[in-house]
Amino acid sequence: MFRNFPKTFLFSLFVKILPLLLLALPVGSFAASPAPTRLTTDLIEHTNRVFLNGYPSQVSLSDLNHIISPHQFAEIRNPAPVFGWVVNDDKPGTLQTAYRILVASSVQKLAQNKGDIWDSGKINSDNSVAVTFAGNPLKTATTYYWKVKTWNNHGDESAFSPPKSFRTAATLDGKTANYPLQITDEFPSKINRIEPNITFADFGKASFGRLKITLSSDTENARVTVRLGECLKNNRIDKNPGGSRRHNAYTIELLRGTHTYTVGMPKKRAPLTMPSHTGEVMPFRYCEIENYTKPLEKTNFTRQSVSYPFDDTAASFSSSDTTLNAVWELCKYTMKATSFIGVFIDGDRERTPYEADAYINQLSYYCVDREYTIARRSHEFLIKRATWPTEWILHSVLLAGADYLYTGNLNSARLFYNDLKAKTLLALKEENGLISTRTAKMTPEFLKSIHFKGKLRDIVDWPQSGAWGAKGETDGFAFTKYNTVVNAFHYEALRQMEILANALGKSEDKITYEKEAKRVKQQINTLLLDKERGIYTDGLDTKHASLHANMLPRAFGVVPQEHFDTVSSFIRSRKMACSVYGAQYLLDAVYENGDADYGLSLLTSKDDRSWFNMLRVGSTITLEAWDNKYKPNQDWNHAWGAVPANAVIRKLMGVEPVAPGFATVRIRPQTASLAWAKARIPTLRGTIDVAVENKPEHYTVNFEIPPNMKAEIWLPIALSKRKISLNGKKLKPSPATDKKFAHIANVLPGKYTLKAIPLTSPE
Repeated sequence: MFRNFPKTFLFSLFVKILPLLLLALPVGSFAASPAPTRLTTDLIEHTNRVFLNGYPSQVSLSDLNHIISPHQFAEIRNPAPVFGWVVNDDKPGTLQTAYRILVASSVQKLAQNKGDIWDSGKINSDNSVAVTFAGNPLKTATTYYWKVKTWNNHGDESAFSPPKSFRTAATLDGKTANYPLQITDEFPSKINRIEPNITFADFGKASFGRLKITLSSDTENARVTVRLGECLKNNRIDKNPGGSRRHNAYTIELLRGTHTYTVGMPKKRAPLTMPSHTGEVMPFRYCEIENYTKPLEKTNFTRQSVSYPFDDTAASFSSSDTTLNAVWELCKYTMKATSFIGVFIDGDRERTPYEADAYINQLSYYCVDREYTIARRSHEFLIKRATWPTEWILHSVLLAGADYLYTGNLNSARLFYNDLKAKTLLALKEENGLISTRTAKMTPEFLKSIHFKGKLRDIVDWPQSGAWGAKGETDGFAFTKYNTVVNAFHYEALRQMEILANALGKSEDKITYEKEAKRVKQQINTLLLDKERGIYTDGLDTKHASLHANMLPRAFGVVPQEHFDTVSSFIRSRKMACSVYGAQYLLDAVYENGDADYGLSLLTSKDDRSWFNMLRVGSTITLEAWDNKYKPNQDWNHAWGAVPANAVIRKLMGVEPVAPGFATVRIRPQTASLAWAKARIPTLRGTIDVAVENKPEHYTVNFEIPPNMKAEIWLPIALSKRKISLNGKKLKPSPATDKKFAHIANVLPGKYTLKAIPLTSPE
């Protein structure tokens, strides 16, 4: 009937009615959801980023054949890399239901939606953090391009994400990819002339780096002295700080005219060395220039700080307690500053990775940046380079368990599964069900299986009494053949291996580890629990009970419910009778017991055994020990002292994954007397925001769960007995089995206000 109408009329009519036709279509008939973002390949987000001599550049992977500057980038070493992305949608309750991935050999093909390397097709799955590549074999030293689109439970289909490129390594050995170390140029926060020929510069915080300085001279070969240091004495660099605190002096012969000089540093003897593009570094905050009278500005000094790439804006925490805020910021910055060598180390003295140090680093790094590769790379480095303490070997399994919980990615656990089995130390089990390093079972064959040369020794805590004149941090622990601390770690290692075996489909192993874990727990409570006192002794054949022998069973869930109160009371009585390392498990135990007031008092303490004391003595990176007097040879850049970086987020704010890859997050705030506290926590699925307000008339938790993540919300049992509402809807939380908390399960993504008001309130 339209054949006699002009074509221009028909076209204008079509344009007018098209919007009406589109409105009439059912929801989900066209792309209505934002595209995925923050794409990762083997946990690396910035796979397309090229660094030139340690600095981020505009150069792309496709430009590599056309540049002559020394360059670095993250190389993918896995023949079957794992992809991840963030789902985006403002609709409440959004969950991914399917995805489609395209991988192409060129960006042009990808633009045409041609996945000549892999087209996954539409895959019905909620997995957005650990999707394994299943396309044509990847070539070595080759650049690939990929993108992804998703579908959700609202019936929406997203657009494809912007393309992301990655380049494979020359060898595809399956190990974890890593970023190149990054250099950041920094100017002093202040400078001042302290004598006519001496200028002092303060960079505000210590970091590992080198110094560049621009100086002028009217003559040839004039000499100036440059001093770099970590510590002050009488407002000058301390030239003899003692222990492993650093001070170095360098002489520069000046050229006539104005020139920029680099302070070169001798190579440090250590197991790990710095790459050529950064050069050697040392930790320093202060700089002094001696024998130089010309004016100097801040811009004359450049500190080239080296670190693993770090997003300072990814995480945040603040509260009504200024001490707590300062402690957390100290520990957050420590994570960045001590990443200078690309794996977690023990500090500048040895620059050696240790499993226990790495575990604390790992948990803390997860809470301050959306970056998981440095933790995994550190763990993999240690698998074949085990260190001497018995407990450190067991920490390898804890590292693997935490890696899977936070990433949902099994590549590393699969690659090193047999090594992890050996590191449970199940081969040392005696007839009584406990393990010991004082038996004939510690054979050469066993030591080879855990990649250790030497003889294992139990450590409990460090330093032990008498080491370098230290008083010791073991709370008088009585070492016996069967050690409570070691067996508590053994139990936790078995429990983590049960989880990993189950996830990897190794059903027989899963049953074995479940059985062995139950047996160890039973025997700890049968043989090592003094039931009259309701506390744990340090081991068989001793009545001595230490903080360590009680906090570790409580932290790992070994303590029977009827002994919660006696163990908790004993833990309180010992105060901070442990090192900065032991504080990890002390705080875990305290918050596991719901003792939030005591936890806050430990975190904000101003005793000499406190994190505040680290600030008070003048450090901007956490110390190796509470104070120089507790470990005279300590260094001032030891990340195992940064426990609050994770304890504040995981325990005080209560944000932890309970399903791998943050498929489900638990939010269980224990903010005690804080009037308010808020935190932003980055994850592979997106950012979680939590804010708590504690007033007599109401206790309120405002929180936001990103798309494709579920949540469990927990409240201390006393609060759960109030009138509870979630976004204005009244509800009744379910009590937990330990009767310490009550919870609300299966909270979908979105913004929420949880309010608990007194029963007498008129609301």
